[in-house]
Amino acid sequence: MFNYFALFMEYLTVELGLSQNTKIAYERDLRLLQKSLRLASQEELLLVTRKELLGYLSQLKAEGKSASTIARKLASIKAFYRFLTAERYIKHDPAEVLEAANKGLQLPKVLSLTEVESLLDEPNLGTLEGYRDKTMLEVLYATGMRVSELISIPVGNVDLKMQYLIARGKGSKERIIPLGSIAVKYLTRYLEVVRPQLLKNDTDEVKELFLSTWGRAMTRQRFFEIIEEYGKQAGITKKITPHMLRHSFATHMLNNGTDLRVVQELLGHADISTTQIYTHMDMERLREVYSKAHPRA
Repeated sequence: MFNYFALFMEYLTVELGLSQNTKIAYERDLRLLQKSLRLASQEELLLVTRKELLGYLSQLKAEGKSASTIARKLASIKAFYRFLTAERYIKHDPAEVLEAANKGLQLPKVLSLTEVESLLDEPNLGTLEGYRDKTMLEVLYATGMRVSELISIPVGNVDLKMQYLIARGKGSKERIIPLGSIAVKYLTRYLEVVRPQLLKNDTDEVKELFLSTWGRAMTRQRFFEIIEEYGKQAGITKKITPHMLRHSFATHMLNNGTDLRVVQELLGHADISTTQIYTHMDMERLREVYSKAHPRA
């Protein structure tokens, strides 16, 4: 008897390069499906029909599961049956045309250009910590990196001469991201003057680019606190998070005419459908402008 879950996990690793946490979530979703349909073995999952899958999704909705939770579970199911079909374990994919009804698309919160500028102006460049914070914010907005990528990037992954850095994203996939002139300016002084002082004459064992006051790698939690505090100081009423700068980067790039595929590559999205949420945001902006400007809107 085949262990189809194990084969699927191998496929997710080798073919898609997904992280361990994502794989665990996929397998958990599939085991819940098997349990809900009262299937005695994984073999019986190969016989599941589209009607049964629809019934399962309806059951989740009746149980009060959120639209995002249902959409995530459906993504796991669709990936599993795509795998089974591609590997010819089954002839027809029962999940192929399924959609999560009423996903309730939630558009990510972004900062306006004015708010971004206010936030970036807050750090005190006269202190080591302030200059480091300024550099981190400039790099984050210049690249659209995830905060996990920002705090873990090693010094060796930054090329100031060629003006790019190499980020390691989900599934340990690396991508090259260009740096703007302003980010390069602050990175240059940070590396030459600020970072050596933050190391506190320590050895070069600390490879991460951005350091804490104690000379160690900046932590995710600490950077969340830093950016939230700067947001308050800048008078921004929204709750600021590092991911908000990533969303703002993508939105501002698209608003200024950048091709969607380019933004997908810069963000490190495996599927362009993930990037397309920012086109929805652009449409929302257009609708707002239209409603205000058109005399018969």
